[in-house]
Amino acid sequence: MALVLYHHPMSRAASVVWMLEEIGQPYELRFVDIASGEQRGDDHRARNGMMKIPVLEDGDVRVSETAAIGVYLADRYASGRLAPALDDPDRGPFLRWCFFAPSVVEMACMAKSSKWPYSPGSAGFGAYEDVVATLDEAVTPGPWLLGDRYSMADIIVGATVRFMHRFNMLDRTDPLVAYAERLEARPALVAANKKNADIIQERGLGRS
Repeated sequence: MALVLYHHPMSRAASVVWMLEEIGQPYELRFVDIASGEQRGDDHRARNGMMKIPVLEDGDVRVSETAAIGVYLADRYASGRLAPALDDPDRGPFLRWCFFAPSVVEMACMAKSSKWPYSPGSAGFGAYEDVVATLDEAVTPGPWLLGDRYSMADIIVGATVRFMHRFNMLDRTDPLVAYAERLEARPALVAANKKNADIIQERGLGRS
């Protein structure tokens, strides 16, 4: 049975296509027309009460939240390759980076770009400058977050870095630019970018 991804190519679901290409399992993309509000309809609300995408279905299993989808896919279909085993010493750092992206990087970048007043000592995501320094250190010397070992954590963090760079929400430091360039050379990302771009073109998305 193919994995099913409820998807829009101009949303976080685009990075899940990259994940699916990396694990190498058959999958189906089901387009959700967010411009018309399809995600707020009863059918999709039943899949995710937050009325967001992506949502992944794997038989009777349903997973939402991009990082959770990534960890699920890596553990289920690429354990030992894209996800360290439970007793592997790399498992702790792997989990740390998988959840650093949505809980720390995204929040710090949003706070900075939106000029939110907050106390870094009280906020769970801390100071923006510390986030950038931590990312720089994490990918130096690299090439990946776990050193020579590429993992789902690189997809989750890398997708966030690439998105934030695209919208000028994260500093383009030399280590992060080099890291993004290494990721962009991944065949799975090249394939995912083409699939997302083809859907954008086919459906006339992004046109005024």
